[in-house]
Amino acid sequence: MRSNLGRRALAALCGVVCVAALAACGDNVDPDNRPTANAASVSGSFAGAGASSQQTAVEAWIAGYQKTNPDAKISYNPSGSGAGVVTFLTGATVWAGSDKPLDDRQVEESKRVCAGRTAFDVPVYISPLAIVFNLHGISDAGAHVNMDAATVARIFNGKITRWNDAAIAKQNPDLELPDLPITVVHRSDKSGTTLNFLEYVKAAAPKDWPYELSENWPNDVGQGAKGTSGVISTIDQANGTIGYADFSQAGGMGTVAVKVGDGYTEISAEAASKAVADSSIDKSAAGEHRVVLDINHTTSLEGAYPIVLVSYDIACPAYPDENTARFAKSWLSYVTSTKGQEQAMKATGSAPLPDNIAAYVRASVDAMETR
Repeated sequence: MRSNLGRRALAALCGVVCVAALAACGDNVDPDNRPTANAASVSGSFAGAGASSQQTAVEAWIAGYQKTNPDAKISYNPSGSGAGVVTFLTGATVWAGSDKPLDDRQVEESKRVCAGRTAFDVPVYISPLAIVFNLHGISDAGAHVNMDAATVARIFNGKITRWNDAAIAKQNPDLELPDLPITVVHRSDKSGTTLNFLEYVKAAAPKDWPYELSENWPNDVGQGAKGTSGVISTIDQANGTIGYADFSQAGGMGTVAVKVGDGYTEISAEAASKAVADSSIDKSAAGEHRVVLDINHTTSLEGAYPIVLVSYDIACPAYPDENTARFAKSWLSYVTSTKGQEQAMKATGSAPLPDNIAAYVRASVDAMETR
């Protein structure tokens, strides 16, 4: 179990961290954590690898960063979270993108590439995960279906098998739900999206979800499809299907509004950001300067959407090479700045880092050594 910093304590400490972050700012970043106009331009070739969830956002960040650093040649291989971390730990890349934080073994192993220090991870990309469905007469009419967490869990656990089940009908009195079988569609490949979706189900409906958390789908319910594109394509082709996917890929499909408190919240970037703001920092994460989030999947905050994918950037607080260190700090400063987060939001529909979490992130980035 993760040890949480209380939500009220988080809010109270936020102001302290903000002050510390601003005080720590050097010549390379301004108070908003953006590279300043008079900072020396970074040049050279720099590579990252990892989570495919970040790919479109990284492309937007590269384009924005290179406007002020035209001599920086940046590449990113969306090889997947696990592969990206492995590559980073060999020293072949400057940073890794990952949909899950480092484990204790990886933190210790990172000393070999981080000049004797341990690597840290900070959230950079927050995307709401949609429960998407194809139900003729409802999804194609632009209607949402309301569901509480227990209903979601029982559908994906094979306990609710028809669309007009009483548990669904009770929450949707204004919809004419058909007497039609429900076909669950899930990822067939190892996926951070699966892990993040199941973290919500496990936390919000523990009595209805008996499986351990995993990046692999844990039961034989429904039909597997490879990748987000495979899930979306499979759902799109058959009436009565339901699955989960990054919101940026949901297109015009129907989406489930999930129960939060006494009401139901429709999916949006702003609603996901509210849920993250109402979450905690995992203080049990080993290593310095790490900002690992413990998402509050059971939030009762009005307007919050608690099914989110949090993707991290993993970097060193110190690098053997000075130019690499300058790039890493400058790059993460841009990515986590207000401007960088806006770039990602425009490109992908992601949720920006909420202010209270961003304060911790900026303090970690500011602590990176450049010489």
